[in-house]
Amino acid sequence: MLRAWGDGDESVLDQLLPLVYDELRRQAHRYLRRERANHTLQTTALINEAYLKLVDQYAVEWQNRAHFFGIAAQAMRRILVDHFRTKNREKRGGSAEDLPLDEAMLITVSGQTVSGQTVSGQSIDLLALDQALTRLAAIDEQQARVVELKYFSDLSIEETAEVLGISPATVKRDWQMAKAWLRHELSQG
Repeated sequence: MLRAWGDGDESVLDQLLPLVYDELRRQAHRYLRRERANHTLQTTALINEAYLKLVDQYAVEWQNRAHFFGIAAQAMRRILVDHFRTKNREKRGGSAEDLPLDEAMLITVSGQTVSGQTVSGQSIDLLALDQALTRLAAIDEQQARVVELKYFSDLSIEETAEVLGISPATVKRDWQMAKAWLRHELSQG
């Protein structure tokens, strides 16, 4: 179905949505659970906006289901960043609100590296993370995609490897390098 859609058969979209909706919902929920408690964008709105972005994709050669959800993750990230920017613009320079730091990212707190658990009180500014990922993409696009798929889309090492068409060992190496680079970049800001 994805390949037929990529080849221009738009009639397949009506059949495709029910098949991917539950996974898009889980993906949107993963994104939004990292948001601050008073975030105004709802899961359904995020799914709908991402779906609209996805159906606007033309001539995409969908490799497989994982590739589709990788593109969906990228769309959701962009929607959240745009939503955050709009809200801050409306506040006319109001203070930036932070996102909780997911346990997937390593960070140094009081000189100790913490991993495998949520660090209470520690957070990352979504715009700072987005800007850091953009800088990382300029240096190493693959590492930036690995972070996007692992952190934002919550894909496994194997799923990320499948989406990117690289080995799991390369994903692990890129993930470790990207986390270290982002940790350094975010600690500078």
